[in-house]
Amino acid sequence: MAQDFFCLHSDLCKTLASEKRQRILGALRDEELTVSQIVTATGMTQANTSQHLSILRAKGVVNARRDGSNIRYSIANPKIIQAFDLITEVMQETLDAQRGVVDGIVEPADGRIVTKA
Repeated sequence: MAQDFFCLHSDLCKTLASEKRQRILGALRDEELTVSQIVTATGMTQANTSQHLSILRAKGVVNARRDGSNIRYSIANPKIIQAFDLITEVMQETLDAQRGVVDGIVEPADGRIVTKA
């Protein structure tokens, strides 16, 4: 049973690992949008956007509903955005820590590396 859970978890993480899908999620975070609106928000082509939306929909990450001649997309579960934001915070903290390490290193003219006291 645990193995099945980890396989599903891994599959969802793979789905969310695409930079383009992350752009789409960012566009959808606060509102329901049509493909054309997502294209405008992300700068992606319509064909590429539709392809990624199809994957997100198949994996249950986004919902789609017909609105006249348009299909409107939305985030299926708000916890996806919470997870997205949490990962962003971790990345920012990691980058800040790395900058702190780099800022604490001095390279004198003779090529030695020393740390600031």
